[in-house]
Amino acid sequence: MQVSIETLEGLERRMTVQIPSERVSEAVEKKLKDLSKTVRIDGFRPGKVPLKVVQQKFGGHVRQEVIGDVIESSYQEALIQEKVRPAGAPSIDSVSTEEKEDMSYTATFEVYPEVETLELETIEVEKPKVEISDKDFDAMLQKLREQRKGWKETKSAAKKGFQVMVDFEGRIDGELFEGGAGKDMAVEIGAGQMLPEFEAGLEGVKATEKRTVEVNFPDDYHGADVAGKKAEFTLKANKVSKPELPELDEEFARGFGIEDGDLEKMRADIRANMEKEKNDRLKLNIKNKVMTGLLECNEIIAPSAMVADEIKNLRAQAAQRMGKDPETIDETSFPNELFSAEAARRVQLGLLIAEVIKSEKIELNQELVESAIEEMAVAYEQPDQVRDYYRHNQQARSGIEGMVLEDQVVAHILDKAKVTEKEASFDDLMNGNL
Repeated sequence: MQVSIETLEGLERRMTVQIPSERVSEAVEKKLKDLSKTVRIDGFRPGKVPLKVVQQKFGGHVRQEVIGDVIESSYQEALIQEKVRPAGAPSIDSVSTEEKEDMSYTATFEVYPEVETLELETIEVEKPKVEISDKDFDAMLQKLREQRKGWKETKSAAKKGFQVMVDFEGRIDGELFEGGAGKDMAVEIGAGQMLPEFEAGLEGVKATEKRTVEVNFPDDYHGADVAGKKAEFTLKANKVSKPELPELDEEFARGFGIEDGDLEKMRADIRANMEKEKNDRLKLNIKNKVMTGLLECNEIIAPSAMVADEIKNLRAQAAQRMGKDPETIDETSFPNELFSAEAARRVQLGLLIAEVIKSEKIELNQELVESAIEEMAVAYEQPDQVRDYYRHNQQARSGIEGMVLEDQVVAHILDKAKVTEKEASFDDLMNGNL
């Protein structure tokens, strides 16, 4: 078997493979002989059909099957022989299959990019240093109270933060439109439940008062029938209520699972949850910065075949988030352009992470895997079931192992990178402003 490889643009390669005619003819003959032992043809007993008859009847079909098998096997042999790693399936063409002549074909494919020198020491990472202050804790308590607020009817005019029970009818060009009417709907002004102009139209309103407001639907509004159009709404306020926050008392504490209503225990639990959430956000923040630095300091080409596969994955995930069947979603509904940049980034990072693991000789730490499983298990009411699940389900365990190995890569890069610390607020961290 003769093999030659031509370098095309970027990562693309064209491999020409020439196979001796004897390999094909011998494989055809063997397959015909095997077939003659089982094939049924009128006028002949099973297993006694002459080879010449089998060849006349099935020779063309068998030869095509053999050619397909030979291309598949010889392609893999050629890759091993030439020490080439393809990134994705090949495109096979220029197949020459004349009988009694050597068979040849070309395979065009992309290869994995090579990283000659991995740059880790030049990566710069700014680690946020965040402490939870008493002010942060008090703000969290206030937020929790607001989440459990009640409503008290008032004769005062409605303002931001108040709730209005409203009847409404909307018209476009004088005509009622589908979904444009409602009865006794609770609207909290400023909460973003309705379009801003609709909510603004309720400010200053009192119970039983009627108003007319104009609302402009955005061009990208989810209702295609009204998107980009102007509607006129008639509103009637049936009731106006102001928020009423619960007291920080034993009843409030019981709402957080503190059966005896111990306020100090509730405060300790809330602070512990804040610390955990802070640490989780810090971990994610630092990981994102490490990955960004890894990409910036190590140029690598993403094979288009791998990017195409990742685009399919992202499209399927987007469909699932929208409650749609991924099988029914295609490029028409979700164009490739929506996902191409993120897909390329993911592929590049995957290749670089694999290179870090290989070149830096990072091995999976099974103790860290067990710790990750334990941390996950204790959050459930029956932790033993969670532990058993990951011990006996290798696919699920592999997912945990992948996350742990990625964390090990991040820690390794941090050891080599230029790391600085910067004071930051809890609010900025939680709001993604770092």
